[in-house]
Amino acid sequence: MDITKAGINRKLQLQELEYLRMEAYENAQIYKEKTKAFHDHHIRKKDFQEGDEALLYNSRLRFMPRKLRSRWEGPFKVKEVKPYGVVELFDPQSEATFKVNGHRVKKYHGNKSPTKVEVLLLEDAPKGKEA
Repeated sequence: MDITKAGINRKLQLQELEYLRMEAYENAQIYKEKTKAFHDHHIRKKDFQEGDEALLYNSRLRFMPRKLRSRWEGPFKVKEVKPYGVVELFDPQSEATFKVNGHRVKKYHGNKSPTKVEVLLLEDAPKGKEA
């Protein structure tokens, strides 16, 4: 076998390997872009105003053995909404102020019961002619 032919053959194999590597890299980039677009599409935008009540997600509760305990703490008052999703909360009980990521906060709607309750009473069925 000729050494020059073997060298050319090896060079072609390396070029093909480089081409396959670049194609795999491009496919990975396309996959990442599509995954990011899908994820970003399903993120709900949360608009907080100063004075709103909010609940804070406690991610460290997983060490607690109780299953039915809520992972949401609060309610806290929204003191300020800063750029890039930072929310400054105020705890009325301890009067402490702290900043958290906006993804860890959701609006608190409270235990609002309806103001008017309509009561419907069922009447006795009408009596027909008995035979």
